[in-house]
Amino acid sequence: MQDLKAKFESWKRKRITRRSALFALGYSLVLSTTLFSCSTPQNNTQKQADSSTSNTANTASTSTSSSSKKVVRIVRNKQLTALAVLEKQGNLDKRLESLGYKVEWPEFAAGPQQLEALNANGLDIALTAESPPVFAQAAGTPLVYLAANSTDGKSISLLVPTNSTVKSVKDLKGKKVAFQKASIGHYLLLRALEKEGLKLTDVTSVYLPPPDANAAFSQGKVDAWFIWEPFVTRNEQKKIGRVLIDGSNGLRDTNNFFSTTRKFYQENPEVIKVFLDELQKAQVWSKQHPKEIAELLAPVTQLDVATLEKMHGKYDFALVPINDKIITKQQEVADKWYSLKLIPKKVNVRDGFLSPEEYAKITPQEVLAKQ
Repeated sequence: MQDLKAKFESWKRKRITRRSALFALGYSLVLSTTLFSCSTPQNNTQKQADSSTSNTANTASTSTSSSSKKVVRIVRNKQLTALAVLEKQGNLDKRLESLGYKVEWPEFAAGPQQLEALNANGLDIALTAESPPVFAQAAGTPLVYLAANSTDGKSISLLVPTNSTVKSVKDLKGKKVAFQKASIGHYLLLRALEKEGLKLTDVTSVYLPPPDANAAFSQGKVDAWFIWEPFVTRNEQKKIGRVLIDGSNGLRDTNNFFSTTRKFYQENPEVIKVFLDELQKAQVWSKQHPKEIAELLAPVTQLDVATLEKMHGKYDFALVPINDKIITKQQEVADKWYSLKLIPKKVNVRDGFLSPEEYAKITPQEVLAKQ
């Protein structure tokens, strides 16, 4: 009996030792992987922005699992749109709270970073211009276009330094132009150059997210910058830059889009319907109350009320119904990027659009009436 007990104790000790060794091996692999990823140098500013986006996405995902309520993450937008009003007024938060949801408003540098986070489950509803969704679809993101917003062409401008000798887009040939890659700035620069018989290769493209582009522009490291509000007005006020052209007068012929993933759309139709309903109310309110929206957003933008009122004149504050015309235009954008070999494959944008019947279920009636 003693021999049997001794053998059992010997076997148990060996098993514990083996499990400890396996745990130590596994931990060392995780640690070495972590150390390797932390020690990998960032090659440029864009990669730093991408890393920041990933961190934000991870934080958002953690908050989802740690909350007792379901969390819907809608991008924070500081471009003076109705989405900013929606966050500040809090009406959406109240309606979704009654459905068992908590709203979070993560912030991202620009559209491409939003859609990267969308694909990584770090964001649920994004607001971007026309190009980021195309690049996301080309990368395999299961994207769904939820709604289209007004063009707002005047709110995007090509800035040059105040004392620049550049007088027209033609003068940019051979010069450095900054913009967020795959953004509306990228697309409008392409269109502006083509109107003058030039190509993107006729300028030196400097891919920078807005904060870094702002620094480069103010330091004179680039000759021009295609960017949106409120960066435009801030640079004008500080007499750092002046507007060479903006997206009005037909230069911008596309829309902004609210988008999500196919999974979120299928699992949360009521949330999407409530979101678009409250968004439409915020659009109407914003258009009808120019001074009040300026007062509401002054602390966010750090601009005075009078300046904001002037800036709001650049926005139409309108949702527009998604129809064949919008889808066709979006396909033209996709085909353009593919022809320039800036996306790896031809994209069928219709894969991301819903059927008319599906849009009818989530789109506010007053928006559908514009058909």
